[in-house]
Amino acid sequence: MSAPDLRAPDRHAPDLRADAPLAPPAPRHPAAADGPPPRQRPARRRRGVIFRLARFFFVLGLVGLLGAAVAGYGLYRHVAADLPDYRWLADYQPPQMSRIYAADSRLLAELAAERRVFVPIEAIPPRLAQAFVSAEDQRFWEHHGVDPIGILRAVVTNIEQYGTGRRLGGASTITQQVAKNMLVGADRTMTRKLREAILAVRIEEALPKERILEIYLNEIFLGAQAYGVAAAAQAYFNKGLDELTVGEMAFLGALPKAPNNYNPVRYPEAARSRRDWVLDRMAEDAAISPEEAQAAKAEPIIPRPTRRPEVVQVGQHFTEEVRRELISRFGQDQTVQGGLVVRTSLDPALQAATETVLRHGLMAFDRRRGGWRGPVAQITAGRTEWMPQLEAVQRPGGALPEWRLAVALEVRDREARLGWVERPDPRGASQPRTGTLHLENLGWARRVLGEGRLGAAPRRMQDVLAPGDVVMVETVAAAQSGGQSGGQPGRAAPPERLALRQIPQVEGAVVALDPGTGRVLAMAGGWSFDKSQFNRATQALRQPGSAFKPFVYLPALEAGIPPNQRFLDGPIEIATPQGIWRPTNYSGGGHGYVSIRTALEKSLNLVTVRVAQQIGMDRVSDAAARFGVIPNMPRYLAMSLGSGETTVLRMAAGYAGFVSGGRQVVPTLIDSVQDQRGRVIWRSDQRGCTGCGAAAPARGPGAEPPELTDERRQITDPIAAYQMVNILQGVVQRGTGTRAGQGLNRPVAGKTGTTNDYVDNWFVGFTPDIVIAVWLGYDEPRSLGNGETGGQNAAPIFHDVLEAALRGSPPVPFRAPPGVALVRMTTEGGATIMEAFQPGTENSAHAPGDHAPATATGLDSGLGGLY
Repeated sequence: MSAPDLRAPDRHAPDLRADAPLAPPAPRHPAAADGPPPRQRPARRRRGVIFRLARFFFVLGLVGLLGAAVAGYGLYRHVAADLPDYRWLADYQPPQMSRIYAADSRLLAELAAERRVFVPIEAIPPRLAQAFVSAEDQRFWEHHGVDPIGILRAVVTNIEQYGTGRRLGGASTITQQVAKNMLVGADRTMTRKLREAILAVRIEEALPKERILEIYLNEIFLGAQAYGVAAAAQAYFNKGLDELTVGEMAFLGALPKAPNNYNPVRYPEAARSRRDWVLDRMAEDAAISPEEAQAAKAEPIIPRPTRRPEVVQVGQHFTEEVRRELISRFGQDQTVQGGLVVRTSLDPALQAATETVLRHGLMAFDRRRGGWRGPVAQITAGRTEWMPQLEAVQRPGGALPEWRLAVALEVRDREARLGWVERPDPRGASQPRTGTLHLENLGWARRVLGEGRLGAAPRRMQDVLAPGDVVMVETVAAAQSGGQSGGQPGRAAPPERLALRQIPQVEGAVVALDPGTGRVLAMAGGWSFDKSQFNRATQALRQPGSAFKPFVYLPALEAGIPPNQRFLDGPIEIATPQGIWRPTNYSGGGHGYVSIRTALEKSLNLVTVRVAQQIGMDRVSDAAARFGVIPNMPRYLAMSLGSGETTVLRMAAGYAGFVSGGRQVVPTLIDSVQDQRGRVIWRSDQRGCTGCGAAAPARGPGAEPPELTDERRQITDPIAAYQMVNILQGVVQRGTGTRAGQGLNRPVAGKTGTTNDYVDNWFVGFTPDIVIAVWLGYDEPRSLGNGETGGQNAAPIFHDVLEAALRGSPPVPFRAPPGVALVRMTTEGGATIMEAFQPGTENSAHAPGDHAPATATGLDSGLGGLY
């Protein structure tokens, strides 16, 4: 059965079927006879029109899309053409301050162009890093620089918040923020956003996620002048990263959006709300549990003001020398921006004692030879108006912290009343204080007459002070006030007893070092770093005088000449291109034939010149170079009396060569330097260690310690070095340096030095544990005064520094090397000593013209013994 034809029949067509009934003709429309029938649009034509329109719009859209793609590609090429190079981020190290530490790990100084603290990603607590990821870029570990889902979320959020007045949120990923902060800047333009997105994709291709996060966490600004999480932890909580609580980590993670708006001091509620939001996000990301989030929300945000680490208040000359060495070794940028951790050899306790002793020595000399040079300034000493005038007087550079500027208010014959201003609270009001200065303590305050001459001791207070004179004073003791130093506001405290002070013109320097390693334990480069940054211990070239003589006699000992060999101490004339040179002894006369020992103990110039003549100045110059005292020393006989130039540090290192068994001692101030990742990049101690390190076998309680291999260069024979040590002990026991060892009850050796016209004073001495070199003189060389010698001025300073260095430690004898012959002998002064000889030279000494050997009362071929 066929399907019926459902098409509508044409009413104008005849029905041709056979069985079709005859139908009457259709009636005609009345208007049909007058014209054609009305036209109607076919459905097929309507569909064609729609199709053509759709095709038109499709082509138009395709062309527009292609045009947009071409325009977008052109814009991309235009923007990408001048993009900054991003590959340097792989090796980027943010600028951060370097720190210099003393031997006891106390901070000496911070060197910085910017106060930053860099922390490698390995040292950042994972929860802290996740706090920033949860707050700033939840899909950080999944996207490739740009987060389309985040962009869509931000668009929806901004549409919802449109018109509310809120700032529209962004969709920048952490990588984009790194690109913005490090490469493209922060201008709010679409071009910048496009550059930022392109760079973010490229950075993701070049760097691992961990490196990107490390840069971000160390560079992000978090308010309170803090860049990076470590600086922020210190600024807000005064903590290290490993000390932060979960709540504090979340607070730091809340800061990048608007650090100033979430300051916990100014906006505590906003800070708390934002922190809680970050905690919720961390819980959502499973970084913390919901219970931990709730517990952290219950914590209050308690900001704690940052406390700068306490800095050692001594050793500024030492620290400046370290800074110069760092710049020389690593360059300026690496020194102040490389985050170096510098461990030095400075002993702060010994350094403080050294500076105090040197200042006392300089003040003692200044009182004896310098006289009173007058007041600092002059003001009107009225009843009330003196306070603002005194506060306006500039404090002299070099004034010690305990000194005060005071004005003479009233001057009587035997005493003067002085006033000064004190401010107990830095933010409080100034308070007047008064004290008395007594004439009986001013015997040293003689007027300077010029050309080194001083007037008579003052007989009246008016010889020293006049009303209105501004001077420096120090409180000696409280008057009858029960020892109280404070006062009530608006009322002057009871008068205190004062001592007059002035800054010495004479200068000095001290170096103390360990002869076993060369580590400099203390260094004073002058009276005060505030007065002068010039380091007289390392930068001042001065004549060593008689302190150089051991380097003249050492070559004689190396050549086998025994210490008891006698030379003529008598007049000598040397022909020079400038004429006849006639050296003399300090005492003027001669002593006939004397031994090398006696010549050194009494510092006899005539014997020294004769010894230099006999062994030759080539050997003397070579010895000075080997010990690092005077490199390339001219070979003139006058040099044997110390007319060359050297530094205090070089002299200390040179004498250390004697006590170290003849090995070269190179002075060092820096023990080690670490970079910002903790890797040791330089170390001064190059000794090998047998049995050290992680691979060394475990040692039991009774096992021997690891052995250090001394690889220092041998610069003289150990026996000759010990002979010199033995002779220099005599200098301290019987010679010109007796003040250096008085009351110490331990073996001490050393040598005094005084140059022509008493311009320079020296004492360089040592024990088995420490070497100390002391120098005194004027910066512009001139005489210290007739009779001012190293034994009188420098030796007492050496004594006090040594006493401070070895206080509480037992005496240690000098160790004799294997092979040395120790012979009991009687000196020319009648003292019984143990003289040290090279093997076979015990009876070889004789005076010229007298070939009878010296008599030995006992022989001890001490192999490695102690003396």
